[in-house]
Amino acid sequence: MASYPPGQCCIQGFRHEGEATGQIITFGPENVQAYVATAAPDKVRNGSGILFVPDIFGLWQNTKLVADQFAAEGYTTFVVDVFKGDPLPYPPPMDLNFRKWIEEGDDGKPPHNSAVIDPIILDAVRALKERYGVTKVGAVGYCFGAKYVVRHLNKTSGIDSGFFAHPSFVTQDELAGVQGPLSIAAAEVDQQFPPDLRHLSEEILQKIGLPYQINLYSGVSHGFAIRADISQPQQKWAKEQAHAQAVAWFDHTLQLSSEKL
Repeated sequence: MASYPPGQCCIQGFRHEGEATGQIITFGPENVQAYVATAAPDKVRNGSGILFVPDIFGLWQNTKLVADQFAAEGYTTFVVDVFKGDPLPYPPPMDLNFRKWIEEGDDGKPPHNSAVIDPIILDAVRALKERYGVTKVGAVGYCFGAKYVVRHLNKTSGIDSGFFAHPSFVTQDELAGVQGPLSIAAAEVDQQFPPDLRHLSEEILQKIGLPYQINLYSGVSHGFAIRADISQPQQKWAKEQAHAQAVAWFDHTLQLSSEKL
């Protein structure tokens, strides 16, 4: 594993306050939902947009607010409901069987595995390009969502550059298969992405030979980039810097041709 499977820390964190300004749409043959935050025409970054694969809470408040931030930076952002209406509620129930929810879904819903999610990602990339005129796609993933950034950072899926924070469930083979530049925001305290796996990931990315970046944030734990306690100055700063890291990465990698990377 390049990161361990989701654990208890993946369901902990804080809900953020604010008013989301995007809209909910449906896309693809199965009418999957997405939250879309559209960049203002005068701020669009050279035809670039962002596919956002969320954490296990799906299209919740925190996700929407972060998407709105990307749109304010000039990146129309498409947040995919990879759970097809079955995200974990926030806060999660005390008796949650996390593993069962991932492998089997809940109340008749489909499981939350690659066989179900991969086609959704492909449909989302197509929708982002066809509906919103995006020509270069960056992908962001938080916790659970990191796996699908890694799986689809390739020419076949149509994703040009990737960023993820505090990953879970990423395998070594998946990471070794990326075909585009990748930026990682890591937490100092993270059972899913501890130092040994972070160093292993660095070794894998070095061998690939494409541009990569791994930033380590002190004083924070798994989930900080999407569920930080922003009443705590260090957590708030780290969350904001991880977001700035993603924007700077896409500013660099999506605005340059692949020959220059």
